[in-house]
Amino acid sequence: GGDVVIEILSPGLLSTVQDLGRTGLRHLGVGTAGAGDRDALRIANRLVGNAEGAAAIEVTLTGPTLRFRHEHVVAVCGAEFDIDCGGDRIPAWRPVRMRAGAVLRIGRTRRGARACIAVAGGIDVPVVLGSRSTDLRGGFGGFDGRALAAGDRLRVGTPAPVAQRLLATRHPERECAVANWWVEPTDDLRGELALLHVLDGAHARGLDRHSIRAAWENEWTVGPSSDRMGVRFEGPPLHFDSPLELVSEAIVPGTVQLPPDGRPIVLGVDAQTTGGYPRIAHVIASDLCRLMQLRPGERVRSVRVTREAADAARATRRLTLARLGEAIAMRLAAA
Repeated sequence: GGDVVIEILSPGLLSTVQDLGRTGLRHLGVGTAGAGDRDALRIANRLVGNAEGAAAIEVTLTGPTLRFRHEHVVAVCGAEFDIDCGGDRIPAWRPVRMRAGAVLRIGRTRRGARACIAVAGGIDVPVVLGSRSTDLRGGFGGFDGRALAAGDRLRVGTPAPVAQRLLATRHPERECAVANWWVEPTDDLRGELALLHVLDGAHARGLDRHSIRAAWENEWTVGPSSDRMGVRFEGPPLHFDSPLELVSEAIVPGTVQLPPDGRPIVLGVDAQTTGGYPRIAHVIASDLCRLMQLRPGERVRSVRVTREAADAARATRRLTLARLGEAIAMRLAAA
C-alpha cells in the first residue's frame, strides 16, 4: 500500500471511503455502494490528477477533521460545506495544496447532503469484489468495512505526475494554498424545490385515481430517516385500487417503492438487491446524484418523463462530464 498520509481527528456524522461502486454483482446479492454523488467524485478526482474512479472520502451533512502528515493535493466537490484550513475558508471545486501537518476541517453543509474529498493518488484501501467502496450493510470494503472513526489512519496511493508537479513548486506559506482556477459546481443543488424526473414503474397503474394525482402533483418532504439505502418521502399516503401480493423482485438504486404505510421510498446507492414492495416509478439515471444530495426537510416534486428523454438526459450529462474532464486535464498540464 501507499504511505499513511491522513489521520482522522474527528469523523463527522458519516464519513466513508467510496469509489464508483461495485457493478455486475447484484445477481449475487452484492449491492453497488459507491459515492452517492458519483459526478462530484469524478470531478474531485480529476481536479487532483486521479483517474475518475479513484477512492475518496465521502462526507455526510457534518464533515470530518483530517490531518495530513505530508504535503498533498486535495479537492472537495459536492454539497456546499463550510471548509476551513488553518483559519482560512477554503473554496470547493478546485485543487488545494496542503502543507505537511495541515488540518482540514469540513463543517456543516449549507446545501446538499454529501461531498467527496479526493486526495492525489487516491485512498489506498484493499480492493474487495472489484471496488474500494464501503458496503456498510455487509461490513466489507472501504476501511475495515465501516465508517471512519477518530484515530483511523488512511494510506494514499502515489500521486500522478501532474499532482507531483504541483507539489514541486514553492511551498505554500499558509497551511493550504488554493488554486486560482476552479470548475463550476454541477447543477445537482439547484433550486429551492428539487425536481426528480421519473419513469413509470411496473405497478404505477395499480394506484387509485386520487393517488395517481397526488403522486405527480404534490410536493413531498424528505423524511428524517433517509440515508444511503433510501430516501423516504413524507406526504399524503398513496394507495392501490386493490391490494397487491408480490414476490421479491430485483431492485436497483432509483427504484421508487411503496411500502404499506403509503409513503414512497426511493432506493439509494446502498439499496439491497431484491425487494417485495410494489415499484411505482424509477428515478432516471441522470438524476441519481440529485437524489443522493437530498437532505431531510427538503421539498421535492416528481416529473414523469419518457424513456427517450431519460436517455437524452443521460447522454448530455456524460458529454458535459467528459468535456469538463478534458478541460481540467489541460488546465493541470499547464499549471
